Amino acid sequence: MSKTDFTELKALLSTPKKIAIVAHKSPDGDAIGSSLGLYHYLIWKGHEVEVIMPNDYPTFLKWMPGNDKIVLHEGNEQNAEALINAADVLFCLDFNTPSRAFGLESVLRSSDNVKVMIDHHPQPDGFVNFMLSDTSACSTAQLVHRFAGMMGDRIPNKESGECLYCGIMTDSGSFRFPSTTAETHRIVADLLELGVKNDEVYNLVNSASSEHRLRLLGYCIDDKLEVHSEYATAFISLSMEEKKKFYFEKGDTEGTVNYPLSIEGVHFSAIFIEAEDIVKISFRSIGDFDVNQFARENFEGGGHRNAAGGKSDLSLQETVEKFVGLLPKYADKLK
Repeated sequence: MSKTDFTELKALLSTPKKIAIVAHKSPDGDAIGSSLGLYHYLIWKGHEVEVIMPNDYPTFLKWMPGNDKIVLHEGNEQNAEALINAADVLFCLDFNTPSRAFGLESVLRSSDNVKVMIDHHPQPDGFVNFMLSDTSACSTAQLVHRFAGMMGDRIPNKESGECLYCGIMTDSGSFRFPSTTAETHRIVADLLELGVKNDEVYNLVNSASSEHRLRLLGYCIDDKLEVHSEYATAFISLSMEEKKKFYFEKGDTEGTVNYPLSIEGVHFSAIFIEAEDIVKISFRSIGDFDVNQFARENFEGGGHRNAAGGKSDLSLQETVEKFVGLLPKYADKLK
């Protein structure tokens, strides 16, 4: 049977099962939102459900209903892996290859359960039994809504709706990105009819900054922004020392990479953040420049056409120099 034929899965889920839901390392709004949205739907269906995240995530995502049910793998490896191995069905959300789940890769490949992928990233790995993969979708949360429809259901309650709305809102850039479609807005309308308050969700995510986070953003824009107008490119870099100066916490640079794109004539932006052993990179673009391809070719990463991530084992300075040195190669595509 085809991995995209969900007939057998629908029959399997017609009776109560033990289910585990896993998302990718350093989960974002879509990873948490889609996972908890699916969690509430499956609980409503009568299943026993566990949600496992590889590691911690920003505070501004911890308001979502069901957040207290999430088990972190990092620091709690034995318990988290036991929950995955005990599951009849394992849902893998917002990633399409086990390596994206960091320390969970081995157990995801070895666990003896029915595996289901729901994801919107390109080039999926074939490690699952069932696959709902659509790169045209703005978010995995949008696909969770579609999945419920494929099971013959609707999203049942406000709790699930709030989580899915958060996932859709954050991964669509508050509905600004080209991946936002008529289907996206129809789904949002359905969620609003469940009682989701769009202004409340937006404020919970975007109006919860600490003073240090706001000052860090100002520093990034005022002191760290570099513009290469001849390549329609701008970027920001941030060292470990600079992070300490602003009492950096996970999520403090969320969305910072988008600010350079507000400069007239800039179509490609990046942010380089020094971590303990690597440099973490986020890429964004406007228009036709494919940052997914750029990240795959140069920085061991990937993602979507207009939003991708990568990493570098070089020093921060060497990484930035490598990036700047690559720009002439892509000059024609950046015009």
